[in-house]
Amino acid sequence: MLTRRQVRTVQTQGDLRHDIVPPAPTAVQTPRRTATWARGYLAVLVAGDVVLGALAGLVLSHDVDAVPGTALALLCLLLPVLWPTVVGLAGGYTARLAALGREELSRVLRAGLSSLALIGFTSYAFELELSRRLVVLVLPALVLASLVLRYVARSQLRSLRRAGRCGKRVLLVGRGSAVLGLAARLARDPSSGLVVVGACVTEADRERVGAALDGPVAGMDDVRALAMEMGVDTVAVTSSSETAAEYLRRLSWELEGSGLELLVTPGLIEVAGPRLHIRPFDGLPLLAVEEPRFEGWRRVVKGGIDRGTALLALLLLFPLLAVLAVAVRLEDGGPVFFRQERVGKDGRTFSMVKFRSMVVDAEARLADLQATNESDGVLFKMRRDPRVTRTGRWLRKLSLDELPQLANILGGSMSLVGPRPPLPAEVARYDGSATRRLLVKPGLTGLWQISGRSDLSWEESVRLDLRYVENWSLAMDASILWRTGRAVLRSSGAY
Repeated sequence: MLTRRQVRTVQTQGDLRHDIVPPAPTAVQTPRRTATWARGYLAVLVAGDVVLGALAGLVLSHDVDAVPGTALALLCLLLPVLWPTVVGLAGGYTARLAALGREELSRVLRAGLSSLALIGFTSYAFELELSRRLVVLVLPALVLASLVLRYVARSQLRSLRRAGRCGKRVLLVGRGSAVLGLAARLARDPSSGLVVVGACVTEADRERVGAALDGPVAGMDDVRALAMEMGVDTVAVTSSSETAAEYLRRLSWELEGSGLELLVTPGLIEVAGPRLHIRPFDGLPLLAVEEPRFEGWRRVVKGGIDRGTALLALLLLFPLLAVLAVAVRLEDGGPVFFRQERVGKDGRTFSMVKFRSMVVDAEARLADLQATNESDGVLFKMRRDPRVTRTGRWLRKLSLDELPQLANILGGSMSLVGPRPPLPAEVARYDGSATRRLLVKPGLTGLWQISGRSDLSWEESVRLDLRYVENWSLAMDASILWRTGRAVLRSSGAY
């Protein structure tokens, strides 16, 4: 049976063949040392928390109750040690969680709550008079500063990974098509730090995978040997099928004690996070998948935030919008806004408004350009579209042409974050899975916006929209909005 420590899940699809011969268990070996980059990353976090603890102690020392010899004065002196200790006990410096984002940040929040509970219990049990400033101001500020520290450190690490550094060497295991699919997805996102260096596949797939993959390809019973030879950090098995249960069990035994991380896909496309739970039934651990929730109080909160933010943004950006409107008008004397019918939630159509970035007769000229379509799906994409005006080109580059959609958000037909608003002609060609994009309101920004926009393939765009629909949360919206600014400044995929 795989323990939670041994197994973490990643998303893809594909199942192992049921006729795979399980590898024989081997003797436990000495665990390998933590990667150099991970040790350095954790050292930065520890040092940062020490400094933040010292600053918190300094701020707290100005409290009128922090006189020498009191419990508060002693706490001020010990904070540089106590805070990193509490974070460490909460698992905040675990190497396998390094740069994992949400899970890493949750450990710091857990440390903050534990500290609050410990302070309350200690002050009550020993009748200590501790400062209210500690509970109301200093401790929350310390937790927030630690979260910011980790966000900055993770952003720097992702930049290094995009440059080809600080990665984990990954060995893929499974059926050929699933292995190649996961390898392609990891290659598209170098910031994940997972670098594929080899694969172990079924005998029938070895030649095909070997021709497509840059690295050695071995059989299913050679996982341990190839992993040791290539010096990999992670073994990723592209299946969680019950037909492969015996193979996975034996493989986990074989890798136990080696220090290798074992990743296993859940076999569920784009379903993750809070919707997946391990629940024991009569001693048998089963993966429970909850239904996605598209209504409820969170939707009410989301709608309120959408409309409130859109109204505030329209008021604050009115001078900029006026300047842009004049610039569009002066370009060729045509209309300022471009209106187009789009499909929203539950298939209802609405008129989406943007600043016009193309010539007036752009729609009529589309048929003549179909032969130059660079898209691999139902969309029309062209990097050097001759219909785009000079003003429209820089409007698109900075995504300023999208700003009038704030009016659509205020009117309730769109949201700040959501899938890309599709055309009726696109929806008519949707298959069953793509139709699920219509379960929520389309967004001004979304996972597609922060992941490449027009550079994405049709399949990748659908996958990102489905991931959002299936796993939507207020926290995800906040994360996407935060990352949208960086994506706009980089102008990647904007044309």
